[in-house]
Amino acid sequence: MKVLIVGANGQIGKQLVKLIKEGDKHTARAMVRKEEQVRQFEDMGVETVLASLEGTVDELAEAAKGCDAIVFTAGSGGNTGYDKTLLIDLDGAAKTIEAAEKAGLDRFIMVSAIQANNRDKWSETIKPYYAAKHYADRFLENSRLNYTIVRPGGLTNDPGTGKIKAAENLDRGFIPREDVAKTLYALLDKENTFKQAFDLVSGDEDPEAAVKNI
Repeated sequence: MKVLIVGANGQIGKQLVKLIKEGDKHTARAMVRKEEQVRQFEDMGVETVLASLEGTVDELAEAAKGCDAIVFTAGSGGNTGYDKTLLIDLDGAAKTIEAAEKAGLDRFIMVSAIQANNRDKWSETIKPYYAAKHYADRFLENSRLNYTIVRPGGLTNDPGTGKIKAAENLDRGFIPREDVAKTLYALLDKENTFKQAFDLVSGDEDPEAAVKNI
């Protein structure tokens, strides 16, 4: 498959692009929003497209043209206000889903947040972020796409352990971004994960094995 990585310049996105580049199953197209971000991926030999989640659905559909799948790893980040959370994590995600349908894609993987589906478990300190993730996920669930929603726990920059726990309902936990990227890579062609959503934390299973049991 040719996979459009939305948020390719982010920490998870970069690692996923690298995994796809190093593997022999798929090819990556990195979507970035700044000209200066293009060169780092082109230097890796990775196809790159310039587009913004604050742009139009048509622009995003053009960025996805010719791809078979989208992995949405983008986020507004912790240093922006909730206005950007609304525009990127909710509307940006919704526009990308619309763009995927418009471009004729079938596969869509969303990086969400642990327990985003369960309002009773939302963190009080970042509740607007959880609301954005919740409704973006709902929008995806109501699409015609073969989606998988991955809800990771607290993200760390620790080296990956290569071991995860994936289930529909997990207590809060943590997971290195490297292991989230490995899980996303493992999911790409797993048909048993179509129309599925699950929480993800560090555990004791290899990602390839874990996603086969979703």
